Amino acid sequence: MSTEKILDTLTKLERMHRSLLELGTKKTDILKTNDMEQLTSILKTEQAHVAAIETLEQQRQAQVYDYLQAQGITNVDKPTVTQLIEVATAEEKPELAAIRDRLLHVVDELKEVNMLNQKLVMQSLQYINYSLDLLQPNRAAQSNTFNYSGAEVRGTGSVGKKSYFNSEV
Repeated sequence: MSTEKILDTLTKLERMHRSLLELGTKKTDILKTNDMEQLTSILKTEQAHVAAIETLEQQRQAQVYDYLQAQGITNVDKPTVTQLIEVATAEEKPELAAIRDRLLHVVDELKEVNMLNQKLVMQSLQYINYSLDLLQPNRAAQSNTFNYSGAEVRGTGSVGKKSYFNSEV
């Protein structure tokens, strides 16, 4: 049994991960400019990429499992490329090792970009919460239900805290 199909699947996985990396880099720029329409579009594209990667990964696992079984190795739950390299022929090992290394490198880069994007999203959320707190400082203390007595509506009661926005007017 040859590793040609496995190499083909690994090459497709590498291409999909590189494409996902490009999308992640674009998403970083989009997050910096706060373009929500483009962000929504890129998220949908990323979801399609992730689904394709999952399918390719399942194919890869099945192909490696079949190859290992053909080599007489039967006690494998989740077959890895490293296990495949160990039992591959001398001619196939360098190519398998090279594509594994490239794929691992792309995945590491993708992790870094995703961590940066996560930090940008968290900073945006913190800024939004800060802005909301400036406009309505007691919003955290208020419940989600309408609990004012009629005195507040008639203007005879006192409201606890005025927001910064109202106090400046």
